Amino acid sequence: MPRWLIFLIDMGIITFSVFLAYMLRFNFHVPDHEIKEWPKVFALVLGVRGVSFLISKTYAGIIRFTSTEDAIRIFLVNLSGSIIFTILNLISFYFINESHLVPFSVVIIEFMAATFAMVTFRILVKVAYLELLNPGGRASYVIIFGAGEAGIITKRSLERDVGTKYKILAFIDDDKNKQGKKLEGINIYAFDKLESLLDKNRVEMLIIAVQKLKAGKKQDIVDVCLPHETRVLSVPPVSNWINGQLSFNQIRQVKIEDLLQREEIRLDVDKVGSELKGKRILITGAAGSIGSELTRQILNFEPAHVALIDQAESAMFDLEIELNEQFKDKPFEIAIADICNEPRMKRAFEVFKPELVYHAAAYKHVPMMENNPAEALFTNVKGTKMLADLSVQNGVEKFIMISTDKAVNPTNVMGASKRIAEMYTQALDQNQPTKFITTRFGNVLGSNGSAVNLFRRQIENGGPVTV
Repeated sequence: MPRWLIFLIDMGIITFSVFLAYMLRFNFHVPDHEIKEWPKVFALVLGVRGVSFLISKTYAGIIRFTSTEDAIRIFLVNLSGSIIFTILNLISFYFINESHLVPFSVVIIEFMAATFAMVTFRILVKVAYLELLNPGGRASYVIIFGAGEAGIITKRSLERDVGTKYKILAFIDDDKNKQGKKLEGINIYAFDKLESLLDKNRVEMLIIAVQKLKAGKKQDIVDVCLPHETRVLSVPPVSNWINGQLSFNQIRQVKIEDLLQREEIRLDVDKVGSELKGKRILITGAAGSIGSELTRQILNFEPAHVALIDQAESAMFDLEIELNEQFKDKPFEIAIADICNEPRMKRAFEVFKPELVYHAAAYKHVPMMENNPAEALFTNVKGTKMLADLSVQNGVEKFIMISTDKAVNPTNVMGASKRIAEMYTQALDQNQPTKFITTRFGNVLGSNGSAVNLFRRQIENGGPVTV
């Protein structure tokens, strides 16, 4: 709806409100002497209201997204206009001709009628728009966990969403001072009431709108929602909101890692920064789960240059797009290469001149390597040996090899191949200036090939879940 049309409708509402105020004030029998004053009264009221609307831009909002803030703005603008009428009345009575320009009762009635009508008009347009958008569609019930500022913003973002109709059923909050009260007309309940709300209503999703909620509490929420097939979603950190605004598309499903009841390991940022700042770094297997995360973390510490090597073309393409968005000013370079290609690796060391090498490239899938033992040995052993030797020859300061917990008393080909690679690098560390470091990773939750991803797909397809 164009702004000029909204402005004209508001002015029409004001005109009708003044007329209605006179009718109610004089019990629908307005004296002739009052009617004679109408041209001056209507001109004054429409003039003051029109100027106040233009200054405050009450007509500029998108009506289908009308919110409580819009209603409050209309109330305050109309109140300020009524205060002006009151001041003009007092000036006229005490300093001009001892008469009121507009009867005080008319001022009060006009203010209430105009405010009510302007807000109602916007709400009706919003409701009509939603009905046209989703004719006969059933509203999806939503519960929001957290009745704070983020909860309010989440509610409003759902109400603004043009793709689906949502009905906020309730807020859940652990704050006893909030329980039993209402927030923007929505009841606030204690957590122990969640079960009964889900029993009585078909709730499609519960949105967690509390930042830094403990994993144990998230687990409790999921445990209650799971039997009712209610999806649990989470609001992202404020720093991730687009232009400071939360949109429904940013609300994500709670991930398994969100439920891990482990304390976050905090890095010694100063120490890590001193190791990486100004260094030339080479990362193999850069497109993998571990290699890509190493890349993201290292680029935050102002290295002089980061060379990323992997043979997975598609994965590297995706990584390059991501890095160009997040680290567009950082010095990184991508190379598609096989670590077992000796001439290619020699050239990489000559061109990139790394001071630190993070070797994350490897074959890691245990069952697949059992069926392809030669490839496991070729990549995990020969590839590592070649990179380690090149690091010594090119004066690399540190060579950090990413190994696996399966190298401990190995019982499979993959674990054995990684153990051999460990033994070789440890032997080099004894008599070479390059420092060789080995770190063992366990299963990376949710990574490529993770059992969790397999279980999730099996569950989504209706089972069975194979262990």
